[in-house]
Amino acid sequence: MKVAAYATQGAEESLQPFEIARRDLQPDDVLIEITHCGVCHSDIHTARNDWGRSHYPFVPGHEIIGRVSAVGPQVSRHRVGDLVGVGCMVDACMQCSACHDGDEQYCEAGMVGTYGGIEPVIGGPTFGGYSRSIVVRDEFVLKVSEQLDPASAAPLLCAGITSWSPLKHWNIGKGDKVGVIGLGGLGHMGIKFAVALGADVTMITTSPEKGEDAKRLGVKDVLLSTDRSATKAHLGSFDFLLNTVPVKHNLNAYLGLLARNGTMVLVGAIEPLEEMHAGLLLANRRRIAGSGIGGIAETQEMLDFCAQHNITCDIEEIAMQDINAAYDRVVSGDVKYRFVIDMSTL
Repeated sequence: MKVAAYATQGAEESLQPFEIARRDLQPDDVLIEITHCGVCHSDIHTARNDWGRSHYPFVPGHEIIGRVSAVGPQVSRHRVGDLVGVGCMVDACMQCSACHDGDEQYCEAGMVGTYGGIEPVIGGPTFGGYSRSIVVRDEFVLKVSEQLDPASAAPLLCAGITSWSPLKHWNIGKGDKVGVIGLGGLGHMGIKFAVALGADVTMITTSPEKGEDAKRLGVKDVLLSTDRSATKAHLGSFDFLLNTVPVKHNLNAYLGLLARNGTMVLVGAIEPLEEMHAGLLLANRRRIAGSGIGGIAETQEMLDFCAQHNITCDIEEIAMQDINAAYDRVVSGDVKYRFVIDMSTL
């Protein structure tokens, strides 16, 4: 089927109207009419080939909210009219140990990305959510509560689960002292989740202005990492650091903040980092780890938690025609904290 979308034809090109092909409904497929799609920084990196592996034409978008408009005969989990979501993946082998463990994002055969993957039925690239509709295998469609605002729920499908997954994997909860490094799309969700999980949360930032906003989000304290005396007072005190900084930076400045057996998890930077002093790890048996998105069951758990605690993203809603200006604003840091496209404007 032919579907209206927005695509870029090259790294230096803007996003423009484009028509794509979606596969016909398979027995276990769900057809979703997209109502909202979040704008992730990964969309921009891929559209502009910042990571050197993009293919064109390219349709971004992996923070998708919409309504089910049709289902295949083998589908029982979703019905026409349901509010649903699709995140960063649309398929996986479902046979390997990672898939059996609910870690489809780490599928040993390679999960199929919502964009930039290989379409498993008709071939060619997978196209993302900057489009009117999408066809997705039943198992990869997530239920979204009607209690959540669809627009501000959209970024939960990437920014939300990326922040939630490490907090759950490291069993963060009441009594844990958590530092969230960086206040953007990921950081503001990390704060909301950690606070709701009962942790004692500190925002770690270089910006006093962001510190004030973090207090609105519920943090107990703000640590300006440029303040040497304040940093010294926090040395060895954090059980867990969620590092959302998206660019190359110095980890040494944060490792000393970890308590004995403390862990810093990187979720933002996907590139080489500055040199690290191993002595800071040996001291107090500290750890550095990385975490991507979560599996399907974990993402559903996160969405259900959000409905229970009324948690969504702070967003600015835009029309599809404003996407290129929005990209420039994201790169310059001019958004609090996620753009979401109203797909009715496509």
